[in-house]
Amino acid sequence: MDQGSIARIIKQASGGEDEIQQLQKALLDYLDENTETDASLVFSRKFYIAQWFRDTTMETEKAIKSQKDEDSSEGTHHAKDVETTGQIMHRAESRKTFLRSIIKTAPSQFSTLKMNSDTVDYEDACLIVRYLASMRPFAQSFDIYLTQ
Repeated sequence: MDQGSIARIIKQASGGEDEIQQLQKALLDYLDENTETDASLVFSRKFYIAQWFRDTTMETEKAIKSQKDEDSSEGTHHAKDVETTGQIMHRAESRKTFLRSIIKTAPSQFSTLKMNSDTVDYEDACLIVRYLASMRPFAQSFDIYLTQ
């Protein structure tokens, strides 16, 4: 991955969101800007929103399950795990709020939410997709699957 390009995109993206959320917004804005030239990008945009919402929900469920597992067994670092679970829950809620705001936005309002059109081009959009895909659990465990 080209970390320099990722850092540049994050720097150019406005907002105080976390890194993943800024990249998601940049990709959604790129897809929205180019829907006039390729109608399939409308589907892609909706797919990404739904997938990210699902991923956030799954992350939250895993955090709750791990907290329950820790509660049932004695742990010396229980307080640290609860804090981490709380942080995961807070981050998940902020991502869900962001995705809900994107879903509720009417197509006529997209132009007011867009970043500068020169922020993300096709190559940057491809890089963002690869970077976000590498953050998914399957991509992170792919080497383990190949080894087995």
